Amino acid sequence: MASVNAVEVENVEKTFRDFWRRPKVDAVRGISFSIKPGEVFGLLGPNGSGKSTTIKMILGLLHPSGGRMEVLGRPPRDVKVKERIGYLPEESYLYPYLSAQETLEFYGKLFNLSADERRERIDDLFEISGLGHARKRLVGEFSKGMARRIGLAQALINDPDLILLDEPTSGLDPLGCRQIKDLILLLAKRGKSVLLSSHLLADVEDVCDRIAILYNGRIQATGPMREMLEERDRHQITLPDLPSEKLQETLAKLRELIGGEPELGHPRKNLEEFFLEVIARARSDTDTDSGATPVEAISGFLSAEKTEKGELG
Repeated sequence: MASVNAVEVENVEKTFRDFWRRPKVDAVRGISFSIKPGEVFGLLGPNGSGKSTTIKMILGLLHPSGGRMEVLGRPPRDVKVKERIGYLPEESYLYPYLSAQETLEFYGKLFNLSADERRERIDDLFEISGLGHARKRLVGEFSKGMARRIGLAQALINDPDLILLDEPTSGLDPLGCRQIKDLILLLAKRGKSVLLSSHLLADVEDVCDRIAILYNGRIQATGPMREMLEERDRHQITLPDLPSEKLQETLAKLRELIGGEPELGHPRKNLEEFFLEVIARARSDTDTDSGATPVEAISGFLSAEKTEKGELG
């Protein structure tokens, strides 16, 4: 069976109307994009650009005013489609008087998972979320970062094919951010499609294969991340550490070739890379660990080989 795109959006519009059905706000104005299986797609834009409206249409919570939209080969409002979607909203809406364990039990039951499946998946999700020590705590006592972690866990409990993440790293420390980004990349390798919406552009750059930038309800730019960020009219050369005389000789030859002064500097790590290196060195010097650790593998149900689920019945 040929695989279909996880999301197909073609000339979609959404107009909000007032009580008398008069057009009030054109939130989305003829956008088109697709998300492939196993792809991490970034949906970017300032507040009010149409991102949330687009996500709600993909979830079937809003109906487009025009155009065509398919999710996993079916209309977004198809109930069978919703069984294959995981969603982490921008704000983690959790029942404060349930424990973390009870929260995941609740969502597992919503998807009609058996008791054995729920137990196995919940154990795996606590492991990859770093919340195993807090499974008996009430989620109303959680910090924002811990709430994001349990929110992500509930979004994965049904082993979805399409995962929508709205600001997934909001409230997390740098180690937690790295953990979530590693998890997103591993989910994509497993064949899952991820739609990521975030204002933290460094996070988007780290994980997304393609992006679309929205403004005023329209897509202003879209394409592969690497191609969009490359400056095609410039080239960068990285040299090993050279003795001063060799470096000056090399620069002189470059000046002769290009007829100008080349830029000279040292390659830089980004701040996240430097931070994680410092923490890794600190970890190697101690026997105790008080922070989250990067995800190196997905255990249990999320690490199983991707199987064809067939046509939606």
